[in-house]
Amino acid sequence: MKITLTTDSLKGYGLNRIFEFAKELGFDGIDLVLDKNDLDTLDPEYIAKLSSTTEIPVLAVQALDNAKEKDLEEAVTMAKKVNAKVIVIQPPKILDRKYAAWLKKEVPNIRKKENISIALENAPNKMWLGFIPERAMNNLSELKRFKHACLDTARVAEKKEDLMYAYGSLQKFLVHVHISNFYRNKGYQVLTKGNLPLESFISKLASDGFKGALSIKIKPNYLKVRDRAEMFKLLKESKEFIEKFAKA
Repeated sequence: MKITLTTDSLKGYGLNRIFEFAKELGFDGIDLVLDKNDLDTLDPEYIAKLSSTTEIPVLAVQALDNAKEKDLEEAVTMAKKVNAKVIVIQPPKILDRKYAAWLKKEVPNIRKKENISIALENAPNKMWLGFIPERAMNNLSELKRFKHACLDTARVAEKKEDLMYAYGSLQKFLVHVHISNFYRNKGYQVLTKGNLPLESFISKLASDGFKGALSIKIKPNYLKVRDRAEMFKLLKESKEFIEKFAKA
């Protein structure tokens, strides 16, 4: 089980500094979030150079939110260039039936051709008019049907689902985890602050021999990113929290 850091957690810093921070803190790798407003994240040559220079591998690539076929193909290009073996995608919007159908039909072929995992992540619990889900393919059954899954712990809490039950349902299909805590109805908290049973969750992943990455995904303001010393302290505490319960 690897421990990685999402680039979104330190959004506002340049990618070169994020890679350097990850190395200094002893992370196993980077979880690269592609962002159309940050062109460096879309440059495979630059990311490969950063990874090589810092000796920090990119272990996962998150495709653009609200992606289309072309965007997923670009994520595959990035993953191949940096030798990442996991791509995380978000469920399509509820009315985007064409993209949903394309995902179901073409993703198995891409996985086989490129020898790469493309994992569907549980999406935020957003509704239209208070009762229409914003996203299609966004429940445990659909995640299992997609065969490769990514679990975001904050979104599990947001939907008031049981984390251990969600894990048990997805265990055979789980390839990546975005881990954070949930406190006072706010997600993406530091791991040591909140009410999710992360201790049991991490221990269970370890005992089950989970081969993927636990990727720390915390909102930058909760990491106090403007205070480098405090940010390092909080990231170190979250990383050590995982290490402690992975050994328990």
